[in-house]
Amino acid sequence: MKKRYLFIALIILSFVSLFIGVRDINPLDIFNLSEESTQVLLISRIPRLISIIIAGASMSILGLIMQQLTRNKFVSPTTAGTLDSARFGVLVSFLIFADASPFQRMIVAFVFALLGTFLFMKILERVKYKDTIFIPLVGLMFGNIIGSMTTFFAYKHDLIQSLGAFLQGDFSMIMKGRYELLYLSIPLIIIAYIYANRFTIAGMGEEFSTNLGLKYKQVVGIGLVIVAIVSSVVLLTVGTLPFLGLIIPNIVTLYLGDHLKKALSHTALLGAVFVLICDILGRIIIYPYEISIGLTVGVIGSGIFLVLLLRRKAYEQ
Repeated sequence: MKKRYLFIALIILSFVSLFIGVRDINPLDIFNLSEESTQVLLISRIPRLISIIIAGASMSILGLIMQQLTRNKFVSPTTAGTLDSARFGVLVSFLIFADASPFQRMIVAFVFALLGTFLFMKILERVKYKDTIFIPLVGLMFGNIIGSMTTFFAYKHDLIQSLGAFLQGDFSMIMKGRYELLYLSIPLIIIAYIYANRFTIAGMGEEFSTNLGLKYKQVVGIGLVIVAIVSSVVLLTVGTLPFLGLIIPNIVTLYLGDHLKKALSHTALLGAVFVLICDILGRIIIYPYEISIGLTVGVIGSGIFLVLLLRRKAYEQ
């Protein structure tokens, strides 16, 4: 879990990722590439690599922030209704603003993601039985209700195919001119790093953090705004990456503890490395065809999630 090892792994996997694909590009010819090979790298492979790193790092950090603010290790944008609310916002943008730009769709998705996340936090305040597993189950039920509404209106207005692209994560369509929205995540992650210590204090509870002089509601609001915006950006650009914001923060905090600022960079690196591994596997398992990143992350992530659950159960016994 040392940062330098994660960084070395990220560099090696990034290099490997650039040279895997239907178009055969030899790494030995990197300084003597044909014009066609150069275009493939610049238009497809490099934008894909950048989007993988940004999406993997940012979604993992979002999970870490949400787990800190909710004081629950099994809460993430996937299990708190954030992504489902953002998808509902995308559907609304299709219905009301048919010719909207990607940025305008992102704004609508952000508003709905923020409202959905705030509503989930309000539900948590009302729930008395705050068991570790019970809270994310509430979030999953909440997300499924919103997802069902989204599917109903999508079928009613014949938009199910248009919306389908946002249900499954996929990097195969990433190319120059279609991923730049992800750059909005970078300044927000920097803000998250600046507020990391405050998020750590806020995770100790409203009463305790208020006694320490922290503006609890303001800090929580900033955290949820970051979660909503970045979730919307990743959803519109890449699609859904299930379990990513759930398992990566749990693995990191298992080794480094709950200090957010200390764990933030490790979480970003491990998230990017994990998504890179899943993407490379998806490209080589049935080569020259490709398995979507949503499927590979979902299968591997669900397996790791089960291990975390079983480990918790064994620890309690």
